[in-house]
Amino acid sequence: MTRRALTRRALVTGGSGDLGGAICRRLAADGLHVIVHANANLARAESVAAEIRDTGGIATAIAFDVTDGEATRQAIETQLADGPIQVIVNNAGIHDDAPMAGMTDAQWKHVIDVSLHGFFHVTQPLLLPMARTRWGRIVSVSSVSAVLGNRGQSNYAAAKAALHGASKSLAREMASRGITVNVVAPGVIAGGMTDATFSPETIKQIVPAGRAGTPDEVAALVAFLCGPAAGYINGQVIGINGGMA
Repeated sequence: MTRRALTRRALVTGGSGDLGGAICRRLAADGLHVIVHANANLARAESVAAEIRDTGGIATAIAFDVTDGEATRQAIETQLADGPIQVIVNNAGIHDDAPMAGMTDAQWKHVIDVSLHGFFHVTQPLLLPMARTRWGRIVSVSSVSAVLGNRGQSNYAAAKAALHGASKSLAREMASRGITVNVVAPGVIAGGMTDATFSPETIKQIVPAGRAGTPDEVAALVAFLCGPAAGYINGQVIGINGGMA
C-alpha cells in the first residue's frame, strides 16, 4: 500500500491562523495528512498546506464557513469521498468582546455560532465514518476564559464552556468505538491577537509563569491527545495556561 493510503487524515478548523497553523504543522510532522481549513481565505490555508508539503508532509487546503451547516456538510462529504477523517481539531473561534450590558444580539450570536454551532456542524457528519474505523481523536480548542470567566467575554466564555459539556457527553457516546473526545483550554498564547492586547508587564501580572505560552506548546499538547498514546484520556478539559487556573 502507498504511504497516502496508510496515512490517517486530520481536519483542523481555523488551521490558517497562528495557533491553527502550529497545530497543522505539528500533526503533519507526526505523519498525518492534514486538511487545513480556513473560513473564507483559501489562500491562507493553502499557504500553510504548501509549507507542510515543502517540508515533506502531506497537506491539503479547504475553505468553508463553519456556521453554515449545509455548506459545511457539503464540504465534508467531498472530503469523505476519499475515506474517513479520523482526527478532528475544532480550533475555529472568534472574539467580539464587549461588556454584556453593551453587547449586541449579533455579537452574542456570532461568537457562539462559530465556536459552538461550528463544532456541531463539523463534527457530527464525521462521527459515523470515524466510528466504522473503530479509532478516532476529537480535540476542541477552548480557553481559560471558559474556566475562569473574563470581563467583556461572556459570549466567548459561554461558547467555549459549552464545548466542555458537549465534549464530555460525546466522549461517553463514542468511547466504545475507540474514539476519544477532549478539550484543550489555553491561556495567554503569543500571537497577533495577544500581542495587540497584552503588554509584557500585564502578562507577568496575570500569568504565574510570567510569560505567554507559544502556539507550538499548545500544538504539542493537541498532537499528544491526537496520538495513539492518549487512548485512555477521554472526556477531559486540559488547561495549558502557565498556572492561571
